[in-house]
Amino acid sequence: MTERAVALIVLAAGQGSRMQSELPKVLHRLGGTALLAHALAAGRSLDPALVVVVAGHGADAVTSAVARLDPQAQVALQSEQLGTGHAVAQALPLLDGFDGRVVVLYGDTPFIAPETLAALAAHPADVVVLGFRAADPGRYGRLVADGDTLDRIVEYKDADEATRAITLCNSGVMAVDAGLLRDLVGQLSNDNAAGEYYLTDVVALARAQGRSAAVVTCDEAETLGINTRAELAAAEAAFQSRKRAEALENGVTMADPATVWFALDTHVGRDAIIGQNVVFGPGVTIESGAEILPFCHLEGCHVSAGATVGPFARLRPGAELGGDAHVGNFVEIKNAVLAEGVKVGHLTYLGDAEVGERSNIGAGTVTCNYDGVGKHRTVIGADAFIGSDTMLVAPVSVGARAMTGSGSVITRDVPDGALALGRARQVTKPGLAVRIMQALRAAKGRA
Repeated sequence: MTERAVALIVLAAGQGSRMQSELPKVLHRLGGTALLAHALAAGRSLDPALVVVVAGHGADAVTSAVARLDPQAQVALQSEQLGTGHAVAQALPLLDGFDGRVVVLYGDTPFIAPETLAALAAHPADVVVLGFRAADPGRYGRLVADGDTLDRIVEYKDADEATRAITLCNSGVMAVDAGLLRDLVGQLSNDNAAGEYYLTDVVALARAQGRSAAVVTCDEAETLGINTRAELAAAEAAFQSRKRAEALENGVTMADPATVWFALDTHVGRDAIIGQNVVFGPGVTIESGAEILPFCHLEGCHVSAGATVGPFARLRPGAELGGDAHVGNFVEIKNAVLAEGVKVGHLTYLGDAEVGERSNIGAGTVTCNYDGVGKHRTVIGADAFIGSDTMLVAPVSVGARAMTGSGSVITRDVPDGALALGRARQVTKPGLAVRIMQALRAAKGRA
């Protein structure tokens, strides 16, 4: 069969009242990013030609999140939440001219595997629904099927006892050819117990036209939807367990895997070593052979092969560490590039900076990058030596092989090979410290 183009519709309009939150449900975080990001990432594995997210509750916030997470995606507004069929109807105008396969996903269902979606999109049936065998079917809609041939979907509210006894349940995810989807959605009725337009009714409508409908099944865990804070916490635990297992399987060493926390897009290379109590925020890449020591927090950064970080270090967005660089305890790096072999041992802040190869940054060094209005850059050349407790007042540069004296405040550029000192001359007054302490104690005794 010729491979068909795919479009995604991601339903993300619900309020999620059981979350007890003003934040739209799909923007609550799992693995360091919004639930919606997981659905978009799974859908992107299909290489879709078009992506439409349907927003409703908190539409402005959802629209802003979509712009960050997937700038190519479009947003359709469902101003009234009248059911899943109504939500899809709002998205269809943005798919005008598209005649491939439409896959409908849910923004609060984060764990569907790319392989499952591929099987769903590639199935030859006119309508394909993703189902699962539930250990406790509860209030899920039931799939009435003979083998993988699907007859209809019955919502729990509308099901009789015999139908409720079925354990094959509806995930809500489905794939339908675009032209057929437009036709079937246009026929939906809200004549049901909830007074809503159910997307699930397209199966019966398709069968009534003599169209084929089928079920693709997956493990129940893939279909987990998030409706409460407790479910979100359980999903986080499941996500972290999966990511830790993947890291170990891929050749990453972790001294205590249960204390390492991953984000959705964390990439850790083979033979990397991760210590205890390390937290990865979004956007982190750790190359093979790098080591992250205990109690570090990393976000939006890149650590090259052979580099070491920590313990107790923080890498913020824009931090780039070259090969064999070292960032030690209580060091913070933000929007800064450290070239190969740079050493930043301890108690230092480097922000909006560029540090050349093999340079050494002494303890207590600070790039003073913010003037209260704007940020400014500090550039340090190769093989420079920055003395302890140096304040580099940006914009400023320190040349290759240059040095700064400990305790200096550097406000002007330092040429290559130069020594810069920027501190007050020391004055020593013999015996004065003793006399001052005696006077203070005497005053305290009189008080």
